[in-house]
Amino acid sequence: MANGMKRTALTAAWVVGHADGQHCLYRNGTVVVEGEKVLYVGHDFDGEVAETIDFGEAVIGPGFIDLDALADLDTTVLGYDNHPPELKGRVWPESYMRAGPREMYSPEELAFQKRYAFTRLIRNGITTALPIASLFYRAWGETAEEFDAAVDAAADLGLRVYLGPAYRSGNLVVNAERQIGFHYDEARGFQGLADAEAFITRHEDTHGGLIRTMLTPDRIETCTPDLLARSGAAARAHDVPIRLHCCQSRLEYDLVLQQHGKSPLELLRDTAFFAPATILPHGLFLSGVNGITHDAPDHDILCQSGAALVHCPLVMARGGKVMQSFPRFRDLGVTIGMGTDTHPADMIQNMALGVMTARIAEGNATCVSAADFYNAATLGGAEALNRPDLGRLVAGAAADLNVIRLENPDIGQRIDPIQTLLLNGSGRDVSDVMIAGRFVMRDGIIPGVDEGEYHRRAQAQFDGMVAQYPDRTLFHPPVEEIFPTSYPLG
Repeated sequence: MANGMKRTALTAAWVVGHADGQHCLYRNGTVVVEGEKVLYVGHDFDGEVAETIDFGEAVIGPGFIDLDALADLDTTVLGYDNHPPELKGRVWPESYMRAGPREMYSPEELAFQKRYAFTRLIRNGITTALPIASLFYRAWGETAEEFDAAVDAAADLGLRVYLGPAYRSGNLVVNAERQIGFHYDEARGFQGLADAEAFITRHEDTHGGLIRTMLTPDRIETCTPDLLARSGAAARAHDVPIRLHCCQSRLEYDLVLQQHGKSPLELLRDTAFFAPATILPHGLFLSGVNGITHDAPDHDILCQSGAALVHCPLVMARGGKVMQSFPRFRDLGVTIGMGTDTHPADMIQNMALGVMTARIAEGNATCVSAADFYNAATLGGAEALNRPDLGRLVAGAAADLNVIRLENPDIGQRIDPIQTLLLNGSGRDVSDVMIAGRFVMRDGIIPGVDEGEYHRRAQAQFDGMVAQYPDRTLFHPPVEEIFPTSYPLG
């Protein structure tokens, strides 16, 4: 240890290493960390170490990369059983738009919700995150100021992040006849892009490399062609990733086709949107699948663009949607990463559901494996970000890892740790997380975080936001009518 950096050896019943371009398993393996990097992965290390930590019946693996990570108080519960969206406040009424949309959270609350969400990501073994939040309750887009606070929160907690405020040039509105249309304010979209570029200048590659930046135009149907074109050019100029929610719903596909005469992917191609690191959640609605009959070369455009898809099986399945299909994109050579996009930020649960929905979609139990989805949650995310130092445990890679316990009886019997995790595991089985060589969670505890207090504060903040829903819901019904209980109150 001539360089003076501390070496720590981590041992466990299983270690997910990396060799010859793919993950491999070491039974009773060892990971040696020196500074912020992995020094060694294998069975035995004959060099000097300052400390050895034995995790016993556990699997040490690369930290998960969440390309669509919730950085919010989750609003999924508001839409779980409450439909249609235009009557439940998820589409703004024209009256609300005319009155002037407002922020439903204070700056302090916006800062807290990101810190709170970042703790949930760490708790579930996620070491690199690209945050996402809802704009339903925002005045328009996200602000650079709240992301300045997010920088502080991520750096304090030790989470590796790619940050950038979401912006848009339009928003869905509904009139009194329940007809859905658009309200555009393109100048506001351009200002959002300018603010996002200034954020990049301030924060790119800071805090020892933990804080990186990206561009995050909101959704393809809320962006004008000019905003898409300018965003793609900005991503190339700044050499940062750009993420755009695209091909995620039938409504989106139809609206883009109606307004532009093109499919969403044709629109991205024709606006020169694609950049070297283009990330597209969710990739469910393309020509020829999920009922889309429009004749467009969507799959060819996707393959030629080099863009990565973000698969978020849990949040999509909650809405009755599945990817058509994971093995098809895999076999086409499309990069597929994973995202959680909802609470809980449970990557293990998302991988498990991804296997199930892919097999159901294909009617074939052999079309995907547990390894396919573990790869997507690690190597796929790294490839999407052009970061070969992430998503794998190999000498020279970033020391980003998680420890998942296997001794809980609920984990069941095992012949292989990865299959077992996807069969019976969950994020609750993650006990320890290391990022850049620093333990950011030990034995389930995140230093300086009172999880009970965070949870109570989050619920109180959420209740205050829900109380404001009648004002921005068509016909302004009371909260009890917008979000009724599953059963009558006694």
